[in-house]
Amino acid sequence: MWQPDGWDVRVRLGVLTPHADVGPESELRAMAPLGVGLHAARVPFGGIGRGGAMDPTIPLAPVRAFAEPPGVDEAAELLAAAPVAAIAFAFTSSAYVIGARAEGHMLARLRERAQGLPVVATCAATVEALRALGVGRLALVDPPWFDETLNDLGRGYYEETGFEVPYAAPCGLPSGQTLIRPDALHDWVAAQVPDAAEAVVIGGNGFRAVGAIEALEATLGRPVLTANQTLLWAALRAAGAPVEGIDRYGRLFTTA
Repeated sequence: MWQPDGWDVRVRLGVLTPHADVGPESELRAMAPLGVGLHAARVPFGGIGRGGAMDPTIPLAPVRAFAEPPGVDEAAELLAAAPVAAIAFAFTSSAYVIGARAEGHMLARLRERAQGLPVVATCAATVEALRALGVGRLALVDPPWFDETLNDLGRGYYEETGFEVPYAAPCGLPSGQTLIRPDALHDWVAAQVPDAAEAVVIGGNGFRAVGAIEALEATLGRPVLTANQTLLWAALRAAGAPVEGIDRYGRLFTTA
């Protein structure tokens, strides 16, 4: 991340992101406090085309393949050669497809390829954040381009890791990364979340959701976690950097 003269970068974080997706970098840079540098490596993803074009729903085969060697492993190895303190795997749906246990194996493999550098992943980070906030029941909202099968796999992921999921659904907004607006996302989520949910989890690193966190928490009176928010939180912790100076993106940064 560019810093004006006189502002020192005290910690640098690496980001593994789909090759044509700019969502993770945009949201991470919006939230990152001064002194945090972000450096992305592109990983081939068969579900997204030139200019970020996607089908209305993404197929499962390339989602699974994204987490497999060699693409992401080679990207992690190259990124680890830079002066970064931790690497963040900015992709939600592969964890849904392979499950929490396999996600753990993937992280161990990537850490080894990165010469022992800490590597954190979106869904594992969200689990850690939910536990830090003392949440046991969650509502899961995924991007419009996640179909019901992928969303059901997401529900299964969080149930596998010990949470109750009284509500899970893809968001009912138009399918397209550039079509998502914070006010529309706020209104849709606020109308759907049941009282039984102690927190809201918004999946998808390409889902532009961080702009709705503050308003949703004010409306619902509950923590709201998004993919890139929890990923940044976990990456800063893994890098040994204080999670401070982030006060507009949810309770996670101020209470956990």
